[in-house]
Amino acid sequence: MNSVDLSVNVGGLKLKNPVLLASGTVGYGNEISQFTDLSKLGGIVTKSLSLKPRKGNPPQRIVETPSGMLNAIGLANIGVEAFLKEKIPFLKNINTTLICNIAASSIEEYVECTKILTNEDTIKAFEINVSCPNVKEGGLEFGNNVNTVRKITAEVCAVTDKPIIIKLSPNVSQISEFAKAVKAEGGDAVSAINTLVGTSFNIFTRKPKIKNITGGLSGPAIKPVALAKVLEIKRNVDIPIVGIGGIMNWMDAVEMMIVGASAVQLGTVNFINPNAGVEIVEGLISYCEQRSIKKISEISGSFQI
Repeated sequence: MNSVDLSVNVGGLKLKNPVLLASGTVGYGNEISQFTDLSKLGGIVTKSLSLKPRKGNPPQRIVETPSGMLNAIGLANIGVEAFLKEKIPFLKNINTTLICNIAASSIEEYVECTKILTNEDTIKAFEINVSCPNVKEGGLEFGNNVNTVRKITAEVCAVTDKPIIIKLSPNVSQISEFAKAVKAEGGDAVSAINTLVGTSFNIFTRKPKIKNITGGLSGPAIKPVALAKVLEIKRNVDIPIVGIGGIMNWMDAVEMMIVGASAVQLGTVNFINPNAGVEIVEGLISYCEQRSIKKISEISGSFQI
């Protein structure tokens, strides 16, 4: 037993430590389990799930950029029914908290997915990915319209008793307004941030390197933006925050917690070092021990301005 209490509570979701693996970077958990001990982590967030299977975008759909990567996977996934049948048996036995990320192209689909999955005991919470194109509105992202985020939050909360975390887009002028809407409609927490919009071109062919033209930028390049957005939410809204964006080591995780995150998610780093989560947990213990911090939750929002 270590002398530091690493447990955190994120909007009613109890985690043994604040380190989560982010959606879309670890598949459904079994893919990364050969390279790391998932039971040492606070939890994992599944790859986005939609009602029906999705093929996603055509390749090329990932490209490396300075200090980061662009992806336009297009939410490729096996769908909720196959997930329950094929993936849950493995996830039942990993001894860590399972959070399901849900993606949809209509509000009704978000609700239906949540309703189907809420009966599965292994799933402890939902992360609702509102950075999806709203097909009915001509492909505009749900997450860029505060009233749509409000409506999704209200309707999803109505069909489950499990904690609802809304994953917010950074591609808006005031992210705290979206966090306020989530809180007002009964959402338990927000995760911030999702990827930034970016692109990359080949200078010889003059064509985009990604078939989709634009993709989501992640990795260390976005950490300062993520920190600023988490801080903005923390200073304006009393709601638990899961901090995401460019966390590569324990120091980044501590910094994200200082500006207001109760827990953190690791994304791009999983592709570079699949054991990063376990190493970050160990680094957090050392940091707290050296500073005589008894509970890691004390760090959260402890910024001095």
